[in-house]
Amino acid sequence: MNAAPSFSLSADHQRLQALVGAWRGEEEVSATQWTTAGTATAEVLAEAEFGGLFVVQRYRQHRDGEVSFGSRNVFGFDQQNSVVTMHQFDSMGFVPAAPATGTWGGNTLTLLRSSPRGSARVSYDFDSNDSYRMRLQFQPPGSDVWQDMVSGVYSRVSPSSINDF
Repeated sequence: MNAAPSFSLSADHQRLQALVGAWRGEEEVSATQWTTAGTATAEVLAEAEFGGLFVVQRYRQHRDGEVSFGSRNVFGFDQQNSVVTMHQFDSMGFVPAAPATGTWGGNTLTLLRSSPRGSARVSYDFDSNDSYRMRLQFQPPGSDVWQDMVSGVYSRVSPSSINDF
């Protein structure tokens, strides 16, 4: 249960609330070392936690009638370093050494994470309060080329949270 905060959220924490809600999307999946190219559908369910300090997101991708990928993402704002953070745990099983970090540029949140396997860059571009575009790219170690992995367009199904979906 979320207790009502006894403080005011910073503007940076308030911006994270754009992610809150239940969303559905259509995705284009690029061929990578982990999967084949094709289309997918996705469900994204997110709710504010701890009075809005964090947003916890559940993502499920469906291909050929099966869940093909899933993740749990925890978004926050690191006030000391003035960056948005995203801790991601997914069905691939890789344990992140550090969170992805990034900033807002207008209505777009872009996050970057690096590991020995390479770098990942994800952007969330909010077209309105009820739709956004997501693009995930990968850069192998030693390369300066970003490869598309997944891109999608998502529409809000429910305005509040996972409990309303």
